[in-house]
Amino acid sequence: MRILILGAGRVGESVAETLVSEANDITLINDEPQRLRELEERLELRGVTGNGTLPSVLRGAGAEDCDLFIAATGHDATNLVACKVAHDVFGIPTTIARLRSMEFGEGELLGKEGFAVDRVICPEESVTQYLQLLVDYPEALQVVRFSQGQAHMAVVRVAAGSALAGRSIAEFRARQPELPMRIVAVYRDDTEQPLGPDTRVLVGDEIFVLAGREHLRGALHAIGNPDRQVRRVMLAGGGRVGLRLARQLAGRCVVKIIEADRKRCDYLAGELPADTLVLHGDGSDEDLLQDEDVGGMDLFIALTSDDEDNILSSMLAKRLGARRVISLVNRRVYAELLAGSTIDIAISPSQVVIGELLLHVRRGAVAAVHSLRRGMAEALEGIARGDAKTSHLVGRRVEQIKLPAGARVGAIVRGEDDAARTLVPRHDTVIEENDHVIIFVPSKRMVREVEKLFQVRATFL
Repeated sequence: MRILILGAGRVGESVAETLVSEANDITLINDEPQRLRELEERLELRGVTGNGTLPSVLRGAGAEDCDLFIAATGHDATNLVACKVAHDVFGIPTTIARLRSMEFGEGELLGKEGFAVDRVICPEESVTQYLQLLVDYPEALQVVRFSQGQAHMAVVRVAAGSALAGRSIAEFRARQPELPMRIVAVYRDDTEQPLGPDTRVLVGDEIFVLAGREHLRGALHAIGNPDRQVRRVMLAGGGRVGLRLARQLAGRCVVKIIEADRKRCDYLAGELPADTLVLHGDGSDEDLLQDEDVGGMDLFIALTSDDEDNILSSMLAKRLGARRVISLVNRRVYAELLAGSTIDIAISPSQVVIGELLLHVRRGAVAAVHSLRRGMAEALEGIARGDAKTSHLVGRRVEQIKLPAGARVGAIVRGEDDAARTLVPRHDTVIEENDHVIIFVPSKRMVREVEKLFQVRATFL
């Protein structure tokens, strides 16, 4: 696929790095030649210097033969104008715009008669929703949703008191025969373990669990990683993500926000309910954290725009007794280095949003894509189309599906809207037309092979 990306910031860089690794033809536009040279040396892509809203620059970047245009600069206006030019002048079939303000989503501003944006990505909103799920399921390291929330996948590190620790998967299932859940992967020291009924799970292993929305909490409880509900939350950083998250937690949790900018503090105080405490100060100030009882917090989240400050304040909060700490880190290498450290969870915003973009790159009837294990693996939801003659899935038992080694069918969502139900497939479960099939893919190298399963044969009419 030929993809044109405007913007070489952290989001644009992460998107380019991910898409290049999948053998796409990537051209990156940016107005800083030095930045482009650095990325050209590190990644297999072409860089074009210039203003990406100008037709001459887009033409020079190959817009006339482009399949997908992604405007990922930090400026909404630039991204909107660039998408309009890409569509109207060059006829690029799919345009995606990064937007900070969701006001543009109102009315028909983004339609073909407006700015011609097919899809909006908002890293701040994506990170907020990601964090909200971690608040809802405090036992998990990551939670992702499929089929409008009908099915969930959770990543859990097995604790010493877990019902899984020291047992095989078959032994664990025998203790919970009525619980509809499926373990699709086990990782030990960053290495995937062969998965089968006899696979023995050890303390410290990361397990990937799929279950219906109504059964996920029960599944996590059965695994036995006890973690009390989040009631008290402290946020270091009152920027866009901090404000969005504080609004969502209002009324559910006691929330304190530490913000270094005095004017921003005044703004936050006017935007948030009266019971949300806004504090002017530094999130890495030990005296301030102690005075505000960080040790009594169920969750501490560092959300400033400075990676080093977030890491320092999170480590300090943990040392002072915060039960669980999460740090926002823009540099993906930091997120990888912090995995399994004092910081419980390190989140890279660009990695959170990458799944939304991959959805437009995947072939076949793909409904959702989630990046897992810092981009090394994926969970892919596709829709089974056609019939037994034209489909690779419809009318076949799960055991008959030709999956690459290590890829596994984790769940099937059958039906629509209120009638939808999540099935935990057995080896003899038969796939029906319009089933949403969720597959765990342990390596990006396998994605193309899995995509083909959701493509109907040419004879399909």
